[in-house]
Amino acid sequence: MPYIPHIFLTVDIILTRQFNSKTEVLLIQRLNEPFRNNWALPGGFVDKGEDLEPAAKRELLEETSISIKSLTQFKTYGKPGRDPRGDMVSVVFYAEVAANVIAQAADDAKDVRWFPMDDLPELAFDHAKILREFILKC
Repeated sequence: MPYIPHIFLTVDIILTRQFNSKTEVLLIQRLNEPFRNNWALPGGFVDKGEDLEPAAKRELLEETSISIKSLTQFKTYGKPGRDPRGDMVSVVFYAEVAANVIAQAADDAKDVRWFPMDDLPELAFDHAKILREFILKC
């Protein structure tokens, strides 16, 4: 019997803006488990046959109502146990948008909000680690 891996591929998006001389990041409040009601980066599963950047753009649009032209790949995370649903590998993308971009919660996001990078709420999954590493890179 052939080996079939049980690893899922996801994308996460770090979307930033400059507002009142501060860098802010867009977070969603999760509607569903795991981590229901916790804040997280927008993102989700890559569909079968879908390329990574289009998947990230789709997830961003579905959860925040923001359409974006291009994203830059940041890093990939795949430490076992980072998601209670199973082994997940997440490719993280980032972009900066204008201060006047409006986000609206949709799909499986209960709420969406801009947070100053130096005053983040408790985050789901390993998203605090991802943002710490992103801040160090910038």
